[in-house]
Amino acid sequence: MAERFEGVFPVLQTPVGEQGEILIDDLRLEVDFCVQAGARGLVFPVLGSEFQFLTDTERRQLVEVVVKQAGGRIPVVAGAAGTVWQVAAEHARHAAGAGADAVIALPPYLSGGTRAEIRQYYEAVAKAAGIPVFIQHSQGGMDASLLSELLTEVEHIRYIKEEMHPSAHQISAVVKGAGANCWGVFGGAHDRWMLSELRRGATGFMPAVEAVDVHAQVWEAWQAGDEKKARQVFNQLLPLINFILIMGLPVCKEVLVRRGVFRSAAMRTPGTLGLDAEDQRELDAILEGVRPLFRV
Repeated sequence: MAERFEGVFPVLQTPVGEQGEILIDDLRLEVDFCVQAGARGLVFPVLGSEFQFLTDTERRQLVEVVVKQAGGRIPVVAGAAGTVWQVAAEHARHAAGAGADAVIALPPYLSGGTRAEIRQYYEAVAKAAGIPVFIQHSQGGMDASLLSELLTEVEHIRYIKEEMHPSAHQISAVVKGAGANCWGVFGGAHDRWMLSELRRGATGFMPAVEAVDVHAQVWEAWQAGDEKKARQVFNQLLPLINFILIMGLPVCKEVLVRRGVFRSAAMRTPGTLGLDAEDQRELDAILEGVRPLFRV
């Protein structure tokens, strides 16, 4: 797809059964749910997909499932992060061959790296992919000057997913530093600073899936010039965002179960704290406020 990416690109959660098995049919249903809800693209597998706890074989297989299910209706941004550039390049190469429209990668995510090593890593990812690359900036080791350097000097690196705190300030710095070399900056962290990021030049967002239709309505109102409506919708969504920031991905999966997308809210991540009865009651109350905005 030749046009530049913008809008809400939800990060797909990985549906997992009670024995840890991947529920492929639920993943396909999740893709369709996002399309129907107004997503402008899909992202998978990244941190919100528990990619660190998938095998390399599963990562490759599931990228192929997502690309096939999307069927060209909306673009797919495939996760290609690795512990070293050799691993990341391998995933980037596979994603491009599977038909992904772009790739996204954290820097080396176990031991970080020097500035030179981070550049080498992204150069390898970009070369292997040969399609647009998102840098996911959600850990230390990079600053706005390095991001601008990569956007300016490395072919195929075109976008940033900015999640370093304070993300809105980071977006201002990247937009100023990279200029036209940056095709877009996407917000993350469950869109907790969505409106401020929009004011500072964000061109898209990568939340989780559970309320993608509501995130899309914030985006659409803003694009229509109705900041008042965008803020009203965002304020209805904010209690759910806050709850996710406290309790994590189990909330996202539980909402997807309640919305008929997933059969199970199980996690692949070892040691995850599940939702107890009081958490479920809190979620009940939060969803009362946001449910009227659901489209699907």
